[in-house]
Amino acid sequence: MTEPNWHKSTYSGDNDNCIEVADDVPSIVRVRDTKDHTKGELTATPAAWSAFTRFVRSRAI
Repeated sequence: MTEPNWHKSTYSGDNDNCIEVADDVPSIVRVRDTKDHTKGELTATPAAWSAFTRFVRSRAI
């Protein structure tokens, strides 16, 4: 199995207080802490991830 293609949001800039997302597999989205990869990762379906990001964006100040 190959390593997922992790990326940070462009909104993060140089800040390491964020998450990384790997969405290179069509059926799963992986999420992990940028600073500490040993904490593991969360997984979600693409539909659940889209719903979550829509919710977060709707609450953004």
